[in-house]
Amino acid sequence: MTETTPYDGDRARFTRQALARLVLCDHAVDVADGAAGLVATENDPDTAAGGRVSQAFQLIELAERALASAVVFERERGSSWAEIAQYLGIGPAEAEERFAAVLDEWKTAFEVPYRLDETGRKRIPQLPTAAYDPAWACESLDRWARLQNMGIDAVSSGLERTG
Repeated sequence: MTETTPYDGDRARFTRQALARLVLCDHAVDVADGAAGLVATENDPDTAAGGRVSQAFQLIELAERALASAVVFERERGSSWAEIAQYLGIGPAEAEERFAAVLDEWKTAFEVPYRLDETGRKRIPQLPTAAYDPAWACESLDRWARLQNMGIDAVSSGLERTG
């Protein structure tokens, strides 16, 4: 299915590197918000036994997703597998193998923007939301950054645009 998407125009204003960076920003916010949820202690009595372990485990899952997004971004900006692997403490071939599926999904999503759901009637976007709808992502991430006192347009101002 190679139909166009409602956000093709918005996406075309950004390089693939910038779109990958937006996805990384979005995933980093999830990690930050997840970690923030572990800071406050006032609701501990309301949390079931083992509940904080569940939250911490979810944080690991969110961090793994952010790591995969970071690898996609680094590959989009031209980083070699050797450069990426040195930060992972593994060899370049192992790094490439570990993240091959994520990169394949990323590349394929630009060629096939939708898949049909199990009913065959509903189209499901294949790109992560931040890359699929970058205008929304910029607005949302800039708002989050402002609330964290990072500055105005702290996310969108640093993105590479096309043309």
